[in-house]
Amino acid sequence: MSTVTGTPDRTSGTPAAPSDAPAADTARLLRWWPAAVLVVLIVAPYSALPLPGLLDGPVGSAGSLQLLATCLLFGALATGYDLLLGRTGLLSFGHALYFAAGSYATNTIMLEAGLPFAVSALVGVCFGIALALVLGSVSLRVTGIGFSMVTLAFAQAGSILVSRNPGGFTGGEEGRAAPAELLPSGLVGIEHTANLYWVALGYLVLTLAVVHWAVRSPTGRVWEGIKENERRVEVLGLRPYGFKLTAFVLAGALAALGGLVHLLLTGGSTPQTTTSDFTLSLLVMVVLGGSGTRWGPMVGGILYTWADHRLGDLAGSGAVAELPAVLRVPLSQPLFLLGVLFVAVVHLLPGGLARLPSRLGSALRAPRGATRAGAAARKENRHS
Repeated sequence: MSTVTGTPDRTSGTPAAPSDAPAADTARLLRWWPAAVLVVLIVAPYSALPLPGLLDGPVGSAGSLQLLATCLLFGALATGYDLLLGRTGLLSFGHALYFAAGSYATNTIMLEAGLPFAVSALVGVCFGIALALVLGSVSLRVTGIGFSMVTLAFAQAGSILVSRNPGGFTGGEEGRAAPAELLPSGLVGIEHTANLYWVALGYLVLTLAVVHWAVRSPTGRVWEGIKENERRVEVLGLRPYGFKLTAFVLAGALAALGGLVHLLLTGGSTPQTTTSDFTLSLLVMVVLGGSGTRWGPMVGGILYTWADHRLGDLAGSGAVAELPAVLRVPLSQPLFLLGVLFVAVVHLLPGGLARLPSRLGSALRAPRGATRAGAAARKENRHS
């Protein structure tokens, strides 16, 4: 009788299959790692743990929480943008427009109409959704590179409009500070940085939940089909235009909500969020983390934002200033360092950082497979 421990079967002479129970238990435990990470993130403001090199101060300090909140915000924003790029195959260069719309609309309503924050925020997010619906319905009339160019044109028009400061509503190149007296008191001031951090964390969780639900829905399966072969979806009797517009508006709504969170984090609306460079940064985040994966865009957004801040500090440090000119000049440019990092990841990890665990697993399994094959070959030689 064979046993469950992999010993040979004396009846047939063939080895029995080893038990899969430990592997199954490990797999079940690994399913809970997102919950464990979420718990750690929730209690982070209470921690005084120093992380030299990663953060300037303890995890729970105001400066560290501000950086972490910004990282979480852009991790969520990249996840929402991947609804277009990674899930539906739509390369949009105008996603920043809806992010800025949520921020500027909310801020302008508070400043000009004097409405409370909650009402202004609701109207601002609705404005971002309406803008995505209108511009998306026009942009999606064309496909491929034409779609990308139309979204870029809309984004450039929005950026120019903000910089021209029509009626004094946008503040031009200086932006506009939010009225502190109309913002929730618990979200104003350095002493309430932890609350802002939790707001950014809540936005990330909400975005992940919405994207996960949308991707697993019947509409999400059609998005996958559109990405793979849009013509085949048409042959099946479905109209890709409506499904693509749904993805466009949903991504725009998440971006507008992100603009609202950014308004709270920075205390105002800035014109930098309207530029096409901003959308290009989102594109880099998604590719860096892994387009079309569940966690990749979030990881890419968090790491890119953290690296952008930390490499900026490194570029202005005294250690770099003392280097020879041949090293000092490139290392003093944060964009150069980010570019090198991005090229290295794309070259060494095709598919982004999300593919790293599977690649490591394959690399670890290969030597074991070779060892078993060698042992089997030696055993066969002995019998022969």
